[in-house]
Formats: sequence, structure tokens, C-alpha cells
Amino acid sequence: MSHDGWPSHIGARVLVLGGIRSGKSEFAESLLSNAPSVRYLATAVIGDDEAFAARVAAHRQRRPQSWLTVPTEGDPAMLLGALVEALPEETLLVDDLGGWAAALLAADGAEQRVRELADAVRACRARLVLVSPEVGLSVVPPTEAGVRFADLLGLTNQAVAAACDSVVLVVAGQPSWLRRPGAPDALETPEVPATAGAKVTTASPAEKAAAAVANVPVVSPEVVVPTPAVATPSQALHERTQALPIVATGLVIQPGMDLPIPDSDARDAARDHLNLLDIAGSGLGKLSEVVLFAAGAQSRAVPAPWRTPRLLLLHGDHAGGVTAGQSAARSARIADEARQGEGAIGLLAGEYAVSLQVVGTAAAGPVEFEPATTLDVVEAALRQGWQLADEAADSGVDLLILGSCGAGAEAAAAAIVSAVTGAEVPALLARVVGPDGAVDDTAWMDRCAAVRDALHRVRGRVLPPKEMLAELGGADLAVAAGVILGATARRTPVLVDGPVGVAAGLIARDLGSPSRLWLAMADHGRHPTTVLAADVLGVPPLVDVQPGLGEGTASLLALPLMRSALTLAAALPALPPVLDAPPEHLQEPEATQESEATQEPEATQGPEAAAAVAEVDHPTDEPVTVAQPETEHTDGRPSPVE
Repeated sequence: MSHDGWPSHIGARVLVLGGIRSGKSEFAESLLSNAPSVRYLATAVIGDDEAFAARVAAHRQRRPQSWLTVPTEGDPAMLLGALVEALPEETLLVDDLGGWAAALLAADGAEQRVRELADAVRACRARLVLVSPEVGLSVVPPTEAGVRFADLLGLTNQAVAAACDSVVLVVAGQPSWLRRPGAPDALETPEVPATAGAKVTTASPAEKAAAAVANVPVVSPEVVVPTPAVATPSQALHERTQALPIVATGLVIQPGMDLPIPDSDARDAARDHLNLLDIAGSGLGKLSEVVLFAAGAQSRAVPAPWRTPRLLLLHGDHAGGVTAGQSAARSARIADEARQGEGAIGLLAGEYAVSLQVVGTAAAGPVEFEPATTLDVVEAALRQGWQLADEAADSGVDLLILGSCGAGAEAAAAAIVSAVTGAEVPALLARVVGPDGAVDDTAWMDRCAAVRDALHRVRGRVLPPKEMLAELGGADLAVAAGVILGATARRTPVLVDGPVGVAAGLIARDLGSPSRLWLAMADHGRHPTTVLAADVLGVPPLVDVQPGLGEGTASLLALPLMRSALTLAAALPALPPVLDAPPEHLQEPEATQESEATQEPEATQGPEAAAAVAEVDHPTDEPVTVAQPETEHTDGRPSPVE
């Protein structure tokens, strides 16, 4: 069978269905013929069946040598983990779902596993092809086990088909596409045939909306591709920071770390500078705090506006009741839109020249039943976050912004805040609003119950920061805490605006207390978890517009306002100096003053004034004789004054 390789416009997730010996596996492999490398996830357990072993060997022989075969050993959870943890640049081939479903027959909760598989397919960031047998076209199996397998596989095919972009049925080696993204119900603008001499151009929905409203070209953000961690120390070793021994010795993240604090002298000098600005009215008002915060971070009385900020968007999904009202598919779509410069985060990042880095983290387990993750994962995630801050500082980033889009991350952050502060869970969880704008009270109650059960599970234990992340938080919150600690060590401020950011701030504070001094709250959005944790950290919000566009967007919206405050503080003139004496041209000459002071009172004043002066000059009880002036008679003789 010969095919042209991966067809255009079929999407990133494809389900290939077919009967026994229909050619479905060969067709699925042909779709990936142009891929440089493929991770082949084999689900079947060979056992002692020699005929089946020979068939598997034939499959392996025809696959390219560059493909990596990864057997799942009959463990359904291994396939789910591989799908969720796959990177965007990877290509996966799952062959087939029949083996995966067969492993579920002897386990409980098979239908729940099917739903989890569909969510994992939606959340998969890699290019994905899944192969599954179609068993619903034949007669009903004669055995009970066969009926159970056919029913379970039928449910699996339906759930996975709904999660895929395209579905193709292979019959007798001939593919028949059942669905493609280009179908009329897909959210894609149909192509219009070009007329003679016309030039056809395509644009994304975001570009069309922006052009229609403002007639301004859309600017895509600079998307930062994560780089592998480097074992050698970063250039932080050459900078002034109290955390150098920690970085140099291998970055041991533990409570009581010696981290730098902002420059209080520069902050005081900035306050004096603001008081002297020639500004009418009350000046910069609340935005003065932005200037003082930047002054302490930059060690400058007149801080410069932030020029190279970077948004780190954390994408790590959680399992269990904390995700009620959310889905892994939606969080994956938000992350993908951000990478493409679309959605609220992508558009705002491009508009305000903010570089964007989507950070994928390991999924967290259902905290109501088990720990979110392991201590080893927490250690690695903390180091990953520190490394991200190091890489940002090395590339010239002067402000970091934390965002999050993982399903269940909001409730996991509330669990952390409740454990740290002792606040009641229902008072921390905001209402759940569905995609249609309706309030979902049932989902809110499910979240409350999950967080309550998680806290009940760890009751009576004093949880250090790392164990709290392992029990209640997960890898995404650990990465966020590592970012804050690493940014503190590099004297780089961090802007937060949501539950994940402030919960990570509380954990970072307990590992290194100076880290909270490098946090700024753009806007808490009246979210109860964010409001309480921000108050505990001592970081009041700088603006209050309450956007509901996702964690990280409030910081992007506030960024131009904060930059404007720094620009005004640096460019506005100072008030004229206050004078201690009248201007020089208004002062009388000193000689004139002295001559007036030494004049005889008789020459300028009357006899009574002269007598008063004489009495002052001679403070005695003796009578004072006052010389009376003489006048002349008309005949020329002197005559005393009567």
C-alpha cells in the first residue's frame, strides 16, 4: 500500500479504525512516513501466543529504524501518562486500543478509564495517531467475555473519536474519512475560489477580528522554546546576590535560604523623588507603589520602565474532583492558542511586546485519594522553575509574569492556601462558571468536597513546604515556587495575579522569606484565594479591573499602566526649590540697614520717642534730662520751647 504521507488539514489527532487484516496499522504508519522520529506505543501483551508474536515481529520489521517502540506492558495508566507528558515536537503512534481495552476487562472503573483516555487524547500536545479495531460490524460475540470486550471497545472508540480531529475507517486497505477538520461544522473559514488575477490570503480568526475592529496588524508574541537544563552554573555566579553559594553548589532548595532583599535606600530615595515631582493634584496615587517597588528591585532612585518582560504560562493538569467544571482539552487549547499568538494571553503578549514561554509540567493525581505527586517530582520541578528564572535573567528579562491554565490548578492552589492559613475551603473557592456563562454550583461543591477530603487526608501532620507541594499542590505549583525563588536570587521582580501565583508565593516564602518582597500583585480579581494569600504575603493589588480572562492576563493588562507610571516618574520635572529668604533683588543693601540702625532717634523721631529710647539706654530710676530743641524768635534771639 502506498500513500503520500501525512495529509494536509487532518488535524493533530487522528483515529484510524478497521477490522482484522483491514490494513489499518499499515495505513496509520503511512501517515507518519515523513516524520523524522516516531514513538510507537505498543499496547498488546504477547504472552505465549506464537502466531501473535510473529505478527508483532512483522510489524516491527516494516517500521523505520528511527522509530522508538515503547511497550506499555498491559498497564492502561502508562498510555495515559505518555499522552499527557508528550512534547509538542514529538510524534506518537498508538497501536492499538484493542490491547489497551483488553487490559481493563479485569479491572474496576473501566468506564472512568475510558473518559480519562479521551481527556488525555485532548490534552496531548504531540502529533498523535491512534489505531483501534472496529468490532461492532460483526455478530454479537458468543461468550460473555467477548460481549464485555466488544461493549468496552465500542465505548472507547466513541470517546476517542470525539476527542480526535479526524477519524478514518480502513476497509480492505481503502481509507474512508469519516470526519476531518474541514467539515462544515468545524470552526474554520471555507476557502473561496480565486478569480482571475485575484490574490487569495488567509488569516486566523484573531487576525480577522483585529483587522475588522482596528484595521491594525496583529503582532504575535515572541514564543520562547524551552531549552534543556545545563549542568554548568549560569551567569548568576558573576552577579551580586546572597544566593551564590546555593547556585554554585548545585542549587539545594531548602527552608532558610539566604536570599537578597530589595534596596531599601533606593526605595526611600524614590519616595523623596516622587514628592518633588511637578504633578498637579495627588500625583501618581496608587501607582506610586509601582515606582517604589521597581526602585527597590533596580537599586535606583529613578527606576527605568520594564522593557523585556516574560510571561511563563504553566500548563499542568490535575485529576479528581478539583477539576470539576474544567477539562484538560480546554487547558490544552489555551496553551496552544498562546503559542500561536491567539487567545487572550497570546494577543495581549504580542500587543505589549512580552515574550511568552509555555511550561508543560507533569500531571497531578487526585488529591482527595492520594498525594498529588512524589517528593522527587517536587524537587525536580523546583529546580526546573529556578532554571527558568536563570534562563530568563541570562537573556535580559527584567520582569517575570506568572500565569496558569491547567485544569484543577485553581482548586489545588486553594488547598495550599487553606493548609497554610487555616482558612475554610468554601470561603476560598470562587464560583464555577461554565463555557456558556452559567454558574455551575454542582462543580463548585465537587471542588469543595475534593479539597476538604485532601485536607482531611493530611490532617494532624505538620507539612513542610516540599511535602505540602507533594501532598496537595503538584508539579505546576512547584515550578511556580521555583520560579519565584530563582527570580529572587537574580534580583528580578515577579508579577502575579491569581491563585497559583500567590499559593506558590506562600511556599516560596516558607523556603526563603525574602522572596515575598520581590512579588507584586497586578490585580487579585476579587478571587477569594488570591485576596487572602496576597494579604498574608503583604502584596496589595495595584489595579482593580477584575478581568476574568485567565491567570496571567490581569498582569498583561496592568503592564502598560505600570510602565507609564515609571515613565512619568523618570521624565517629569521637579518642583522649583523652596526659598529660605526673599530673592536677592528684593533685599535692601546692608549698608542702608546699618546706617538706619545707628541713626540718632532725635533726628528722626519726636521728643517722646527719644525719651523712650533714652530710658531704654539708661535703665535707672534717676530722672532723665531730655535736651529740648531750641527755636529762634522772630528777632533772632533763641527762645526755649514752652
